[in-house]
Amino acid sequence: MKKLTSIQSNLSGTIQVPGDKSISHRSIMFAAVAKGTTRVSNFLLGADCLSTISCFQKMGVMIDQHGDEIIIQGKGWDSLSEPTDILDVGNSGTTTRLLMGILAGRPFHSVIIGDHSIAKRPMNRVSNPLQQMGAQIDGREFGNYTPISIRGGNLKAISYQMPVASAQVKSAILLAGLQADGVTTVEEMRTTRDHTERMIRHFGGEIEQLGKVIKVQGGQTLQATEVRVPSDISSAAFFMVAAAIVPNSELILPNVGLNKTRAGIIEVMERMGASIELIQDEASSLLEPTGTIKVSYSSLQGVEIGGDLIPRLIDEIPIIALLATQAEGKTVIKDAEELKVKETNRIDTVVQELTTLGANIEATPDGMIICGATPLSGGNVSSHGDHRIGMMLSIASLICENPIFLEDAEAIDVSYPSFFQDLDKLVK
Repeated sequence: MKKLTSIQSNLSGTIQVPGDKSISHRSIMFAAVAKGTTRVSNFLLGADCLSTISCFQKMGVMIDQHGDEIIIQGKGWDSLSEPTDILDVGNSGTTTRLLMGILAGRPFHSVIIGDHSIAKRPMNRVSNPLQQMGAQIDGREFGNYTPISIRGGNLKAISYQMPVASAQVKSAILLAGLQADGVTTVEEMRTTRDHTERMIRHFGGEIEQLGKVIKVQGGQTLQATEVRVPSDISSAAFFMVAAAIVPNSELILPNVGLNKTRAGIIEVMERMGASIELIQDEASSLLEPTGTIKVSYSSLQGVEIGGDLIPRLIDEIPIIALLATQAEGKTVIKDAEELKVKETNRIDTVVQELTTLGANIEATPDGMIICGATPLSGGNVSSHGDHRIGMMLSIASLICENPIFLEDAEAIDVSYPSFFQDLDKLVK
């Protein structure tokens, strides 16, 4: 149980948040199947991304770590070897689902397992299209839950209409499509983060995109390159909200990824009246646009959040819910059913924990309704093993009237191992 205390005002400073988790995962995966030596800098050294490294090492890929620089010796798709051990993805849904797409095209048998949280997350949304392409996949409850067994190879291209808005599912199909015979087409129901599409181009591959329809030709050879991972906007979001709700605060967050398919948090905060200044980096990486975000305390108004905006901020909804508790009027979050299949059922968990702190919040079938502005009191809360819930509650502690006692604070290490050290720099 970790004690978190309030500061009530004057949060200030500059924080360089760690590398983007989604891009860090993908940098290892693409480098492992490319030809040549890839150097990845500003890699996120969180537990999830380290699970990805471990899985590829078990398939014979040479990967060396020097601080946050990772060097990967790639020898192409065919260099991956059948693992002699189970591939343990830990708590990482990204590793699980994208790895399934890669393994679907490899002519060997492998087994994926994760922690208790992964064991509850549905995988048939990935296994179904991969089975249509020719992979043999099995798992608990007809392939829906880990452990997942995969025997891949000899894939055929498919045209697939996405039944859910999920970048992980899309990415798994595209990774399988790169290995399939023919052109694989994916049609999204809503635009989701496009890191995989960008990564394909960055590693010398070709991919066609027209609106929400994406096409990739199978049989492509990828080439090694340099990857500079921008700071994670999902991690930056917690400090952005902290500056917006703690009186007399101003924070600067440099080198943050500003990919428009991920930056929905900025749009929501601006609509709520937050004081945000964006300074685009002139030398933004060719892989991802980056910039500096400056946020200051301001009065906030409730808004409605839904539709195509949801996939662009799905990971930030817990911290947006906290933001809404400090906004005047009603905030409605809808069309967010995907929150139910994250590390926890984030709809129920967010409502439960913020209610404990005194928020006026209720769950709906596809989101939540928050009425504010409401003072928060403090008390005993839990991350429920979910890193984003843990960070949200830690930021909530800054404005609580009484201390918060956070159970399972260690879950934050999944995406932000230095979170509490960085927070301490700003409150002293």
